[in-house]
This record gives sequence, C-alpha cells and structure tokens, in this order.
Amino acid sequence: MLTKRIIPCLDIKEGRVVKGVKFLGLRDAGDPVEVARIYDQQKADELVFLDITASYENRSTLIGLVEAIAVNIYMPFTVGGGVRNISDIRDLLNAGADKVSINTAAVKLPELISRASLKFGSQCIVVAIDVKKEADGWKVYINGGRTPVDLDAVEWSKQVAGLGAGEILLTSMDYDGTKDGYDLELTKTISTAVGIPVIASGGAGRLEHFYEVFARSGADAALAASVFHYQELSVKQVKDYLKDKGVPVRL
Repeated sequence: MLTKRIIPCLDIKEGRVVKGVKFLGLRDAGDPVEVARIYDQQKADELVFLDITASYENRSTLIGLVEAIAVNIYMPFTVGGGVRNISDIRDLLNAGADKVSINTAAVKLPELISRASLKFGSQCIVVAIDVKKEADGWKVYINGGRTPVDLDAVEWSKQVAGLGAGEILLTSMDYDGTKDGYDLELTKTISTAVGIPVIASGGAGRLEHFYEVFARSGADAALAASVFHYQELSVKQVKDYLKDKGVPVRL
C-alpha cells in the first residue's frame, strides 16, 4: 500500500515565508531556508515552494532562493509560481526542484502541460488548481487566487490529467488558512474524477483533519502551512497520529 504524504508548504512573498486566510491578510512566517531545514529535519515527505505573487507580477520564480533551499534539504522539492514556459521549467529543475507546479500558465496554455510532461516526464509536472465554491459549482482561479476563470474545477482536473500532469495540487480557497479542516467534498470529487494523485490543500488545523482527509476523500497527500509554520503541530506529531489510526505513513 502506498504511504500517504505530509507536505509543508512555503508560500513566498518578497523572499519571505508568509501565510494568510483565504489568500488574504498575509503575515510573516520566517526565512524560507531556515523553515525548509526544519521540515527536512522533521522528515516531511516533500516540500512545496510557491512564489505566490510571481504570476500576478508577471515575473519568474525567485531562482536564487530555490537554489538556496535545494542545497539545504534532502526531501523531494516542488516549486511553483511564475512558470510560463518550458524554459522556466527547465531552469527550476536545474536549480534543484524535483517537480514543477504550474497553475496560471496551464490555464492560459493547456498544451504546456503535455509538452512539459513529454519533455521532462509526467512525474515532474504538478498542476496546481485553486478553487472557490460558487452557486453553479467549483470555479478555478488564477494569478494567486486573484482572477476567476470560466472553468469548472472538476472538468479542468480531468483535462489536466488527460494532458499528462503527474499530480494535482488542489487548494480550496474557501478553506485556506481557516483551520476548520479540509474541503472533503471537493477533494473527494476531484480524487474520484481523475486517475492521478491529488494533494489536498487548505484548512488543516487539528490532527483529526489529516486523518479525515485521508479516510474520507481519497487524497494521496495532505499539504499544510499555518499549523506547521507557527509550531501548533509538527510533521512528526501528524505522522505518529496517523500511524496510530492505521494510515500508512513513512516515519
């Protein structure tokens, strides 16, 4: 049985780790390199780095910071934010990323997913999908959650899987930073609809939330930020709890 993954996330703005609620009210959470080292020591399964203003500011990801983190950690490292083309993906992989996350560019140019998967391997390509619940279903947002697009999240998830994405990083904007638990309905719907791994993101606040997202949604991994950044929980606490509940994890 495949183990479930616990993934801390570094949201980066102006070279610092930040965290907000529902993508708003960002506050400082530390130096990215130091924070990354801590999660490496805690035996996180992976680390995600998202340069959250890069697409909105129409610039590339902070390559120097990616390099500085990559040489200080040993766990798999996913980087996203401001990725616009094959060259950007190559640069991030050369800088030390194991996977590259694409969001805005994937929506604007879906063929980038298939081109990147063919060139670098689907295992390197993550498509991030930021979602908000609306009256007529779940809608996709781009530019760091600033811009709604006319895409249904379930249909878009199926499309990116068909184009060759290796996994989906699914963030509920409604639950992000609330610590009220993951959006189980959204995560289960997407996980059921696609044949690739889904990382659940948005809402982790207690140990029970990690168990619920694995037991009730079909997620392959759980991403969290606030509870780890502010030392409310450690990766080890989460993994020990999940093991006791019968969830397969790597200790």
